[in-house]
Amino acid sequence: MKKKHILEKVYDPKPVEEKWSKFWIDEGLFVPRVPSSKKKFSMVLPPPNVTGSLHVGHALCFILPDIIVRWRRMQGYNTLWLPGTDHASIAVHNVIEQSLAEKGLTRKKVGREEFLKMAWDWKEKYGGIITHQLKRLGTSLDWTRERFTLDEGFSKAVRHVFVELYHEGLIYRDYYLVNRCPHCGTVLSDIEIEHKERKAKL
Repeated sequence: MKKKHILEKVYDPKPVEEKWSKFWIDEGLFVPRVPSSKKKFSMVLPPPNVTGSLHVGHALCFILPDIIVRWRRMQGYNTLWLPGTDHASIAVHNVIEQSLAEKGLTRKKVGREEFLKMAWDWKEKYGGIITHQLKRLGTSLDWTRERFTLDEGFSKAVRHVFVELYHEGLIYRDYYLVNRCPHCGTVLSDIEIEHKERKAKL
């Protein structure tokens, strides 16, 4: 009589997830075929900020687009889901400044070049963690095209578009009331502002 294979009492998903994630990436299953006569479908992953590691909320937000991309792939579309990370400039800037303060330093003391180097080092560390986490989630992103919002190609494209918009008269420079942070020495967008009313002298 053959001995039956007994399942483990507690299922450990880690080796199964790692095996299939590696297989999908190694086989290039999420890389669109070029050229292709198939209908095309593409999405860009809203890039998570490189301010730390991902949390459960991120995972939830990535599941829905993953379902859509996989569904389009099953319908025969040549699909691209483009991954990347965002530099989150002000947030990263603040984290690095806090790190410097713990050592009794400031960004002005270390200088612009050293501060920028620290920012890129931060990106390499946490961008890598986020990429690893996204892969472990089993997302069907095309990792051969991973981007970062400050990649030279992206930065050049953004500058090009701004110059074109300026020449077409669609954007202009003028005096305008803005939100300026005296601590950071930079302008902040409206979504980065917490509004509080208080009595004070102007």
